[in-house]
Amino acid sequence: MLKSTVNITRNLQLTNSAAKFVGRVPSQSRLISYTRNKPSSVMAHRSPTQGKQLPKTTNIEDWARSDIYHNSFLIPQDPVLDAALKNSVANGLPEIAVSVAQGKFLHLQARSIQAKRILEVGTLGGYSTIWLGRALPEDGELITLEINSKHAKIAEENLYNAGLFPKCKVITGPGHESMVNLPSESKFDLIFIDADKPSNLKYFTEAKRLIRQGGIIIVDNVVRFGRVADPEQSDANIEGVRLLLNALKSDQDVDATTMATVGEKGYDGFIYAIRN
Repeated sequence: MLKSTVNITRNLQLTNSAAKFVGRVPSQSRLISYTRNKPSSVMAHRSPTQGKQLPKTTNIEDWARSDIYHNSFLIPQDPVLDAALKNSVANGLPEIAVSVAQGKFLHLQARSIQAKRILEVGTLGGYSTIWLGRALPEDGELITLEINSKHAKIAEENLYNAGLFPKCKVITGPGHESMVNLPSESKFDLIFIDADKPSNLKYFTEAKRLIRQGGIIIVDNVVRFGRVADPEQSDANIEGVRLLLNALKSDQDVDATTMATVGEKGYDGFIYAIRN
């Protein structure tokens, strides 16, 4: 993962996972063909770039450069967050944490609703947990769920070093099982889902039970370099996102949208939902 710094040369090294996606974005002609076979109500939402020449800034180096540039103005260097990433990498954790800008986005969302209770599904090394935990008041609480005991241990170290332990509590075990065991009486203000994608719908269903009215549910990695919208692409992660989208189409319990993102982590996005 690229660190929060203005050293562009150092930070434009691609991770293996991101590099594998480059060139796999569905072609414009394929997307147009797919759209033309959909009902008129769908065609009305076609991209405004259709029929126009796409900008040349469509590779991960440019996206990363843009992220780093904006971050240099808006997000100061943070030794605690950098140390959390370094500790995670040193212990062999995959470099799939949210980006710096995405972490700040989560932090601002929690602050904007004055969240006092936050639930995170998928801890990894606790990087996003630190961003969210810092938004809590002194009497706030964050519960983060992690299936991998090694990841949970590293996350606890990082949270302790960030001064957020025990305000932020790590529960080790399968995410859905842990969610089921949480009582619905004490509602959460914000729930962030960033775990195994095939289980997205199960996590989201439990999240609706646990979130307060007006609370926010955010699901990460739902665009996947545009492959979710490409009918020729399919794998367990893509189908997990599609299953959730199909359920949300008729879900009256939430009001939701997808927010696509580009940056140092590539081309992806969030589902952002508010509990009715």
